[in-house]
Amino acid sequence: MLQRLQTLFRTLLVLAFVATLAGQPGRAQGVDLPTLEIDRKDGALVLDFSARLQLSRAVEDALHRGVPVYFTAQATLYRARWYWRDDRVARVARHWRLAYQPLTSTWRVGVGAITQTYPTLSDALAVISRTSGWKLADLAQVEPDSRHYVEFVFRLDTSQLPSPMMIGLTSQADWQIAVERTIKVEP
Repeated sequence: MLQRLQTLFRTLLVLAFVATLAGQPGRAQGVDLPTLEIDRKDGALVLDFSARLQLSRAVEDALHRGVPVYFTAQATLYRARWYWRDDRVARVARHWRLAYQPLTSTWRVGVGAITQTYPTLSDALAVISRTSGWKLADLAQVEPDSRHYVEFVFRLDTSQLPSPMMIGLTSQADWQIAVERTIKVEP
């Protein structure tokens, strides 16, 4: 009887281990934000960021099938107040459209009306994941005696995907690629 229980216990442990391995993706996905800095330049508060993007297999498969994918970076400058909610001073956003062109085997990145072509996915992602000198606000909007901070969000924007693809995406971890950070603005 004891031997049967031990065998059953070992079998359950092996099954649990196999189940956890099967549930894990083959590679890591997401976004890491090694650089996020705010500087004062030319009478403005500017933002520099650099992110490391690792797309999931599902996102890459969709891209290779010709589905465009959108990324969004948003920065909001707040003035801290003790007596009320913090005051939003400025908000800026930037949107990128990433698409694969199967006929030419190239990657296209669009920012507004400007589109650029790249030979590899890693080259296209390098353009999306880096921005410097992005104007957040004029220095006249920043009060010298107040504390300010910036909330920054960089994410894969699933709301712009084709409608049939959006069904059930909120529960799929493969499509949840985002990073959020809050940093203080030094006086």
